[in-house]
Amino acid sequence: MSAVAESQVQPGPPGRYHGMLQILRFNRPMFVKTGAAALAVILAVAVLPLPRPLAVLALAGAAAGLLWSASSLLASHWIYDLSPLSQWEWLGRLLPAPPRRWASLHAGLDETSGALARIFPQAGGTVLDFYDAAEMTEPSIVRARRLSLDRAATPVDFRALPLAGGSQDGIFLIFAAHELRQPEGRRQFFLEIAHALAPGGRAVLVEHVRDGWNFLAFGPGFLHFLPRREWLRLAAAADLAVREDFRITPFVMVLVLEKRP
Repeated sequence: MSAVAESQVQPGPPGRYHGMLQILRFNRPMFVKTGAAALAVILAVAVLPLPRPLAVLALAGAAAGLLWSASSLLASHWIYDLSPLSQWEWLGRLLPAPPRRWASLHAGLDETSGALARIFPQAGGTVLDFYDAAEMTEPSIVRARRLSLDRAATPVDFRALPLAGGSQDGIFLIFAAHELRQPEGRRQFFLEIAHALAPGGRAVLVEHVRDGWNFLAFGPGFLHFLPRREWLRLAAAADLAVREDFRITPFVMVLVLEKRP
């Protein structure tokens, strides 16, 4: 599984290698296991009298593992360190007017609420942590929370967000909603978001998606991401209209969803 796909990696403040180092930090066991497995394969091929087809297949597998480890780091460096993504100023143009209130929802890692407070200085902001151990079953999210848990956020149940109906002009879901692994859980979450949005309010969803670009970068780990059609299904189920749909680098999708008046 790829580095990014295995953990809930959050882009951080602009820095030359911040994103890449964060991936190494959250996914060190995966990189160590991949390197050890590749070394074991190379030694086995060199020492054991394996049939040539088997040796070629084993070396190809080891090479693929090393290649995807390297490509995941390079792609993440591009996405989180070199692209405009982590500068966050682009978030300000996605709402039709400065919000009165906004909410940022995450699963334990928050590196955007400070930027949102700077972008919308006159608005009231709420930061909520919707982590649920029963719904979020990836071992890496537990490790990531242990290393970088945002303790300033308010823990909440994603099925019953403590946001009054129609109270939020903007809700931000930055690389977090995919951690809900069950379709019904995601549907309930999106219904809660739609309930909290004011008429004409917008939810900004930022995610990797399960597509060819992310497969090239992250290998089989791209299966941890959800297909674009799943996010569109959830938007439709919550009666949220897609107002913008664009990419930041080929790997990251941004959907701007609006509550119908």
